[in-house]
Amino acid sequence: MVTTRQWLNPPAAVGQDGDRITVTAAPGSDFWRQTLYGFTRDSGHALLTPVDRAASLEVDFLLDFDQRYDQAGLMLRTDERTWIKAGVEISDGVPHVGAVVTRGASDWSLAPVPDWAGRVVTVRASWADGAVTLRARPAEGSWRTIRVAPFDVGPATGAGLYLCAPERAGLTVAFTGLRHGRTDAGLHEDPAG
Repeated sequence: MVTTRQWLNPPAAVGQDGDRITVTAAPGSDFWRQTLYGFTRDSGHALLTPVDRAASLEVDFLLDFDQRYDQAGLMLRTDERTWIKAGVEISDGVPHVGAVVTRGASDWSLAPVPDWAGRVVTVRASWADGAVTLRARPAEGSWRTIRVAPFDVGPATGAGLYLCAPERAGLTVAFTGLRHGRTDAGLHEDPAG
């Protein structure tokens, strides 16, 4: 259970300058559970805080990484078998926006966003009524719905930023914003913020 803002698996390094948090991932860090690859990894880095039953979270970060499976975004986590990560991951040499929803085993959905490279990206999760809506956008761009997934956010759930570097050392991500807010008014309306 998350009771205060705390790191799940502390990263290799953390620096802070005002609202900007620069985080360096440990090599081999990842969140994944069983599906297709046959392994379970729970070594990624997430800075989590407790959440309300109906609320939202936005995470901003600079997309300036480009190595295979480098990833950053936001995480909702109840325990090692029940979590969501959403953000941008490098796959086949290109940034992809996507999500992994894990309820015992992980799944993965993604879509290429090569034009997001070098920009600040915002990832948003909004939850209510046993479901989470995930959206993302580049700075000054339009929201793109990534996923709607069943997920019961309760008192044991933490939410916050995350990053992983499954295949290398030296991934450093600059997180430029983290905001908790109200749940979205509806799936087909702009987020409440």
